[in-house]
Amino acid sequence: MRERWIRRLRDDGGPGTGLVCFAHAGGWTTAFSTWPRALPPDVGVLAVKYPGREDRLGDPFASALETLADDIAEALGELATRRLVFFGHSMGASVAHEVALRLQQRGNPPAALCVSGRRPPHVPGGRRAYPGTDDEIVADVVRFDRSRAAVFADPDLRALVLPAIRADYRLLDAYAGGDRPPLDCPVYGYTGAADPEVTPEQMRGWAGLTRSTFRLRVLPGGHFYLRSEEAALLADLSDVIATVGHVEGTVP
Repeated sequence: MRERWIRRLRDDGGPGTGLVCFAHAGGWTTAFSTWPRALPPDVGVLAVKYPGREDRLGDPFASALETLADDIAEALGELATRRLVFFGHSMGASVAHEVALRLQQRGNPPAALCVSGRRPPHVPGGRRAYPGTDDEIVADVVRFDRSRAAVFADPDLRALVLPAIRADYRLLDAYAGGDRPPLDCPVYGYTGAADPEVTPEQMRGWAGLTRSTFRLRVLPGGHFYLRSEEAALLADLSDVIATVGHVEGTVP
């Protein structure tokens, strides 16, 4: 089950920290394929494989974001006993947060939760209406990521990627959010200074979802700042991983 849900971009199963990455709506694990090169060599880099894409094209899409989080928490299994840092961007931030809550209930919370480009679930007015028709979905995606226009211009590629985006938008539409129990681990927030989806002030709302520390880093760029600012983001994540390793008494 773990291999069905988790792609090891680099991981020898050793005692070092594992960075578990959760992609945006419609996202694939390839969004993180370049990350191992810029992170410390003893850090495992793993990415969650959402159903209905990549080598899981035949698997049914999740029926709810909470159900998706249940399945991922189950799939992590004994990996959750390792020192793990979660990173989730956009929809992935909500999924990572929900998985972190489930692992905390089981006594194995992540060492840190890193949330990017996503309002916290309890922020009033934090929900937006997601488009319903295929053309509206395409226009919405391109509004945030112009690089996807070429993908949607190709009928075959459009047919390949659009079902997953549509399914994820439905998950986000149905996700009620609301108050959640506080996490025991630190939370680190990241956002683009020009992100139309979330303001830095809204990102600071994640501070209320942890009993530990919170810190926000604002980087240049829009919703997909993490592409143009990948080097700065990964340098900061390397510092986070080193920090949680020292706190737990071992250097990752």
